[in-house]
Amino acid sequence: MTVVALRAFALDLATPLSTAAGDIETREGLLVHVDLAGTTGVGEATPLPGRTESLPECRAALERARDEGTPPGPETPAARHAVTLAYRDAFARRSGRSVAATLARDGDGAGDATGPAASSVPVNATVGDGNAADTVAAAEAAVESGYCTVKLKVGVRPVAEDVERVRAVDDARNASRADGDAVTLRVDANGAWDRPTARRALAALDGLVEYVEQPLPAGDLAGHAALRGVGAPVALDESLARYGVREVIAAGAADAVVLKPMALGGPSRALAAGRAAAHAGLDAVVTTTIDAAVARTAAVHVAAALPGGGQRAHGLATADLLAEDLVAVDPVPVENGRIAVPTGPGLAGDALDDVAE
Repeated sequence: MTVVALRAFALDLATPLSTAAGDIETREGLLVHVDLAGTTGVGEATPLPGRTESLPECRAALERARDEGTPPGPETPAARHAVTLAYRDAFARRSGRSVAATLARDGDGAGDATGPAASSVPVNATVGDGNAADTVAAAEAAVESGYCTVKLKVGVRPVAEDVERVRAVDDARNASRADGDAVTLRVDANGAWDRPTARRALAALDGLVEYVEQPLPAGDLAGHAALRGVGAPVALDESLARYGVREVIAAGAADAVVLKPMALGGPSRALAAGRAAAHAGLDAVVTTTIDAAVARTAAVHVAAALPGGGQRAHGLATADLLAEDLVAVDPVPVENGRIAVPTGPGLAGDALDDVAE
């Protein structure tokens, strides 16, 4: 495999993204093209400040891969994601299979093969930090459009106010769905709480939500372990990239893990983490870091290859967060709360050929 070309891109967000490092208005990254015995594959590196290496570090790692043949290491996960994804795309194209099929059936050294990949995966809608009335309205709109799982952002407001928002959605959620199916709620605190605040929140949210994502800062693994059993289940996101899934499991720090292939170093590493979590009895959910079409499509394949990936809602409905994308037609659109997994070959057959050249 040879890295043959890099192509920089910049995509405006529909609305600015607030992070600990400041507001982000544009997602910048690089497309990576590789040649595998005459077959081209494409990968994407879109580093996110605070979650991966910086864009200059990512670019330098990819230039070394192109010019010197040095593969990106774990210190540059976004760069590694791009190169390993491009290889996976080329390999799947050569074999005439989808990326999901090669991941699920081949094992790829990441653990036992999981059998046939799911043909589609459910996804959650994400609702921002509005007041109770706005939160209910946004959640109802999501349910009416077909979503069965809704994730609410919490942690900016006082705990009592966040709990009131969740309870308001809980009161309205089942009545909002015409067919009567239950609607699952999740909340994401993005590490905003300290230990006493998190304990109050998890106790109050018990029975209302599927899990609370990242209630404490990423570095507080012991604190998360102490929260388990207090109330609502605990899911870890940022902590996973910092410690790795095996350390999270060993610490007993989570009931579920949130996998971002772009922050974990590639599709195979994310799949390995998901398989390890499943073996330990933890749920695994795949999400993005607000990426362009190539990385977002790859994340759908990873979700489909996970054990039970076709039954659990994943955080992959993020295309609308971008004002523009690399392709005119999204290869993995959301329809009635699900995303159909492209059947290939490769990432999406010829749907990404314009960016693969």
